[in-house]
Amino acid sequence: MASRRGGRRLLAATVMAALCGSTFDEAALEGWPTTAAVLRGWPSPAAVLKGWPTPAAQSLRPEQAGTETRALWVLRTSLTSPASITALVRSARQHGFNTLFVQVRGRGDAYYRGGIEPLAPDLARQPAAFDPLAAVIEAAHAQDIRVHAWINLNLVSSAVDLPAARGHVVYRHPEWLMVPRDIAQELARVDIRSPAYVGKLARWTRGQLTDVEGLYVSPVALGAAAHTELVIRDITRRYALDGLHFDYARYPTDRFDYSRHAIREFRGSVSASLSEARRRALNAESATDLFAYPDALPDEWRQFRVSRMTALMTRLRAAVKSERPDAIVSVAAAPDQRDALTRKLQDWGTWLHDGIVDALCPMAYTQEPARFAEQIAGARHAAGDRPVWAGIGAYRLSPAQTIANIHTARKLGAAGVILFSYDSLIDPQQSAPGYLSTVGRAVFADRRPTESGSR
Repeated sequence: MASRRGGRRLLAATVMAALCGSTFDEAALEGWPTTAAVLRGWPSPAAVLKGWPTPAAQSLRPEQAGTETRALWVLRTSLTSPASITALVRSARQHGFNTLFVQVRGRGDAYYRGGIEPLAPDLARQPAAFDPLAAVIEAAHAQDIRVHAWINLNLVSSAVDLPAARGHVVYRHPEWLMVPRDIAQELARVDIRSPAYVGKLARWTRGQLTDVEGLYVSPVALGAAAHTELVIRDITRRYALDGLHFDYARYPTDRFDYSRHAIREFRGSVSASLSEARRRALNAESATDLFAYPDALPDEWRQFRVSRMTALMTRLRAAVKSERPDAIVSVAAAPDQRDALTRKLQDWGTWLHDGIVDALCPMAYTQEPARFAEQIAGARHAAGDRPVWAGIGAYRLSPAQTIANIHTARKLGAAGVILFSYDSLIDPQQSAPGYLSTVGRAVFADRRPTESGSR
């Protein structure tokens, strides 16, 4: 196997080839460290997957496999009226996009009817007959445009504006919420059923919005995992979706989840492997120190949290495939594999390797062309035969920069691109006039939806 330094040289050569317009040679990446090498010895979810639906050798349906995915991430704010949905589908069709990722679970709420979570407040004034997800699917499928339900998994609430609905998960099950190490000791002394518990967590989070987007439920909590599975199973069963797209499939940072529940679960998972003397000593320390077990067993603690996130993803894939076998399971991921695992405890390398996800969507939102190429090349190599849909932060880029990134992604072998986001790109206060039209004419003009065949 080539050295890591040699692998980096090969990756750099691949990136330069893409930036300079030369042919991409995937063989040049031979020897670059794989996820398996990085995580050798860590537990695999294979045992969890045993007997569950597994992906075929080719994850995508034949008519999709040969079609470039040209997608838009669509925020829930564009799904609040029939008129906005009509405009969305018309715009996608006119500008050459063939796939919509529509955000139907934003903050533990529902942008569709009849769900098990509270209806989004944005829909309160709409007629009861208006179902945003059903309307998007009907309009898009009529134009040969695919629809994937974009689901925020662990992120369930803003910390600035807490949910109004008392049936929301943050009020019904505050014990499922992730807790940062910074205030874990304080929260451990607060009654978990007291309003002060969620209030203290929300106030702390409001001071950390650069790094922590809101309140998260924990994949360590088995009740939370079961609830999320019910949400996913319900959506997949009732709607003719082409895919389920999971976002926030991670921890906010590696300083979460230090909730008393998560630490208790960890303690139970490792106790049997400890000597009697070690277990007795740690139990005694735990009486006064919440962090006794995590601090004494840091590697096992990290592995435990990573494994619980992988177990949740495994469970959700099984739910999707049992309800709709042809639906594609994709994940929005931190673009750098090592950073995702180290800082977000998001092991997307294993998810690809073990077939837990069908397609990877690296959120390569950088404004630097070389860095974008590096991130997409790295994701392509890690993904192997599985599709990579390059996530482009178009909201931060000029049309020319977005067009250049699309060309780069194609040269690196990406199976498609996703622009973030439709909403920002049609807003004249945020983007150049005619942004989607400019991009569509430049890179999708010869790839209209009518040429891609059936869905």
